[in-house]
Amino acid sequence: MKEPQIDKRDVARELARKYSTMTHDELDILEGILVPMKFAKGEMILKEGEVCKYIYYIEHGLTRQFYFKNGKELTEHLGVDHTIFMCIESLFKEEPTHLQVQAIEPTLAFGLPKIKLEEVALHNVNIQILYRKILEESLIISQIHADLLRFESAQSRYKRMCKMSPQVVLRAPLVYIASYLQMTPETLSRVRSSTLLDD
Repeated sequence: MKEPQIDKRDVARELARKYSTMTHDELDILEGILVPMKFAKGEMILKEGEVCKYIYYIEHGLTRQFYFKNGKELTEHLGVDHTIFMCIESLFKEEPTHLQVQAIEPTLAFGLPKIKLEEVALHNVNIQILYRKILEESLIISQIHADLLRFESAQSRYKRMCKMSPQVVLRAPLVYIASYLQMTPETLSRVRSSTLLDD
């Protein structure tokens, strides 16, 4: 069965609805810079040592952003349908990233090339607002994750994640969720069991 084709115009509209109102001309410009990308399950989207050149919008699929520390993989971010991801330091410094990004499910994403986005944002105020709001959202998500790890108990961390990202909790392998919440898979299993008993 053939997959339904996702129209770039529809994605431009989705982004405008989520981040900024736009004129028809601005939608045309945004649609013009979107780059559709398909990734198979398990495929690497970005490898360590590469430079991140895009802000990625996931139309559908599931991704994980991770890095290695003392020989262990640590999950930094889990992305799902209609969310944004990027390797922010690599994107802005134009330097090789320490992070890696992998598709956990077959994923259709649309890339917003940073260079083109900045060019068009100079002349289009609503695209400028969209760019700023995407960056604000990304920073807030990072801050929430950092605070979760610093201040919350294992059970609170899991409950917050269930509220904030229910699709990720349903679809991502437990080992990645545990890593994202900085707990062992065994602790996560215990937390999940006790959370089910509480409900």
